[in-house]
Amino acid sequence: MQTVEVSAASQHILPAWTKRLHLDVQGPENAPPVLLLHGWGSSAQLMAPIAEALADRYRVFNVDLPGHGLTPPPPEPWGIPEHAALVAHLIRTRIGRPVALIGHSNGGRIGLYLASEPEGKELLRALVLISPSGMRPRRPWHYYVRTTVARLLKAPFLALPQPLREPALDWLRHTVVWKALGSSDYRRLEGVMRETFVRVVNTYLEDRLDRISIPVLVFWGERDRTVGREQMDRLVHSLPDAGLVVLRNAGHYGYLDDPDTFIAATRYFLEHLPKD
Repeated sequence: MQTVEVSAASQHILPAWTKRLHLDVQGPENAPPVLLLHGWGSSAQLMAPIAEALADRYRVFNVDLPGHGLTPPPPEPWGIPEHAALVAHLIRTRIGRPVALIGHSNGGRIGLYLASEPEGKELLRALVLISPSGMRPRRPWHYYVRTTVARLLKAPFLALPQPLREPALDWLRHTVVWKALGSSDYRRLEGVMRETFVRVVNTYLEDRLDRISIPVLVFWGERDRTVGREQMDRLVHSLPDAGLVVLRNAGHYGYLDDPDTFIAATRYFLEHLPKD
């Protein structure tokens, strides 16, 4: 079986790390499996209403991703490939059957990445995505000003020889000026999770979408200020088999703002998936 491409070091620690994931399991043991992936800065606790609503007919696995909820941070900065490899290993070793993956925000980005890998069709039956990340947004002008300033500040430190470079870069990251250039999410983070955040949010998936052949259902709240409608339209149009449900008067957490519509549409979608 093919595996998601990550560094040899990260691949080596996946078995041990899968055991460190906090995982809530609900539903009949032999029911079709559903895996829930929360967004950045969230946890399995916020996905619990989905688990409770689906546990009558599905075996629901609700995970805390590394550095969130009750799961410790990764041993080194991880990007989306490492997160996807960890989820793949979880499916193979602790679930043991292909799953329907429900992902919110960054959880959706991880799901899309995994689905675009060669093993995606072996591990995933379908994706249900709520305001998924991974599509390039249209940036305001001040974003490009911040990134240009950050790049100019960083350049002299990158020119330093090792072993001076890493300590100097670490000092820069802790300065008031550098922190002011980052987002509020970035400023709240420390250590390994700060670099993990940078790697994760700068992963875009446009060039991978045509590799995804499984069915995809996308939800987007019309009041979402984190992910835009234009991004969702591009996502759906780029996927071979996808549809979009717009949740009225809902924001980025559309599954919490309009749970009845979300659960009803998700149930219908899951019940009409091709049989194994």
